[in-house]
Amino acid sequence: MHQIRNFCIIAHIDHGKSTLADRLIQRCGGVADRDFRDQILDSMELERERGITIKSNSVTLDYQAQDGKTYQLNLIDTPGHVDFSHEVRRSLMSCEGALLLVDASQGVEAQTVANLYLALEYDLEVVPVINKIDLPAADIERAREEISEDLGLDPYEAVLASAKLGQGIDEILEAIVQRLPAPEGDPEAPLQALIFDAQYDSYRGVVLLCRVRQGALRAGQTVRLMHTGKEYDVEEVGLLRLKKDKRNELAAGAVGYAIAGIKTVRDIAIGDTVTDASQPVDTPLPGYKEAKPVVFSSIYPVSTEEYEDLGKALDKLALNDAALTYDKDSSSALGFGYRCGFLGLLHLDVVQERLRREYDLSLILSAPSVRYRVRLSSGEELKVDNPSLFPDPSEVESATEPYIKASVMMPERYIGVVMELCRERRGLNTTFHYLAQGRVELTSEMPLAEVLFDFYDRLKSVTQGYGSFDYEVLDYRPTELVKVDILVNGDPVDALAQLVHRDKARQRALHYCERLAETIPKQQFKIAVQGAIGGTIIARTTINPFRKDVTARCYGGDITRKRKLLEKQREGKKRMKRVGSIEIPQSAFVAVLKTDVD
Repeated sequence: MHQIRNFCIIAHIDHGKSTLADRLIQRCGGVADRDFRDQILDSMELERERGITIKSNSVTLDYQAQDGKTYQLNLIDTPGHVDFSHEVRRSLMSCEGALLLVDASQGVEAQTVANLYLALEYDLEVVPVINKIDLPAADIERAREEISEDLGLDPYEAVLASAKLGQGIDEILEAIVQRLPAPEGDPEAPLQALIFDAQYDSYRGVVLLCRVRQGALRAGQTVRLMHTGKEYDVEEVGLLRLKKDKRNELAAGAVGYAIAGIKTVRDIAIGDTVTDASQPVDTPLPGYKEAKPVVFSSIYPVSTEEYEDLGKALDKLALNDAALTYDKDSSSALGFGYRCGFLGLLHLDVVQERLRREYDLSLILSAPSVRYRVRLSSGEELKVDNPSLFPDPSEVESATEPYIKASVMMPERYIGVVMELCRERRGLNTTFHYLAQGRVELTSEMPLAEVLFDFYDRLKSVTQGYGSFDYEVLDYRPTELVKVDILVNGDPVDALAQLVHRDKARQRALHYCERLAETIPKQQFKIAVQGAIGGTIIARTTINPFRKDVTARCYGGDITRKRKLLEKQREGKKRMKRVGSIEIPQSAFVAVLKTDVD
């Protein structure tokens, strides 16, 4: 155990975590040169294409240190985006130390601070690393100053490195061995192991990724999952190298995998404690938190024949993504679909992109919404995430919505425009403090619903790409909630209904009406597109009709001849409007839902 080191790499998105993991694997001989590719721990094509880590991964490396001993390093790579912070939390629970990466050109950013606090919450030893020192814009002294001021770490203990060029890799490995603590735990005590992740193998079922705290996990052992209470027989255990390395047992301090004939990821709870069924421990490991969806959207297939294919695809996707929740849903405009819960907008984007690519499905998504709590006059409390489930306004006593604490880091010259952006989004208690010369952190409490649409894009736009954003969910607070219906030719379109704050209702309704007016094709009669709260119309646009030139053949003669023809046409159009129904093209739904609201 004295020669084991369990550590993870944490940082803001795009600060070089996956590149550093690549260099560490190469330096320790974890992969042959002919088998190497960039972002080797990122197994999904989508991860490599976008340059982001979506799923945390683990690998065991052997390192010959300068003291002559061979150390077993268990590296757990983590995502950087705020949507996947639950993955980071689980990775931290299975480690004793962390490498905290700071980009030498960008300095400390929002997610850097959030991840440091998470690491300190689990009492991890943190080694700061200043990465990308080869860049022309690198400012090492400013990065040191921010590490000292904002993170409270010793800036001169930071290791200087360039993961891209392979500089400083030996120094990082020595820092891991010398400065991070070895795991503790009694190998003779009853088994206690943490499930920090799971993968799905189509031949062998669920592969559990475990960190053994005490005791030993062996093949043939009957184990119990403490959260679910289910028991399984372990078929195989081993270490996680780039390919599975089968072993007889995983002793205290080890990180590895276990296969126990579990059919789906839904049968387990990530963060659960594994113990021996015949000699269980009294209490599970602390720190387990369930991933709760915060963003909800309905997914419909463009073609109704693909409904069953969509259901099967979601089943398969959920095998590897325990945080994805879904239930059957239907719409009179779009037919049958599924109401899905996501951890954030990036998670939603990744899921729909994987459905499109891996399962070749054409999809339409409804506008994302959050989960509101609505108290009725009868005293009953409802949780509403779908506008179609919103009760009659006369029965609603009060409503609350989730608030977040948003943290924005930026150069000080952008304070004014960012404060104005927060004010537009109903931000409260906005404060800021200086991290280092020229760098400011601004915090604001705002409704999660206000961040869903284009807050991140607007932030990047007004700060010219220099602003970074992170948030944590706080609590539920009172709100004036209304349901906005969109009417086309007097008929409500249920797929376009939305729940919004009363102050934003007209703005959002007008945006929807204008987008629909641009995309619904003209008819022979005038079409009204309206936004309404109950029976009150709050926004309207009109689609003008085609006009056939009925007087084209009327040469000369009295004006009354032309007037008669035009009067006849007008009467015909009135009759057509009474019986005419509008067919809304699929592109209209996409235009409304894909376009960001200002």
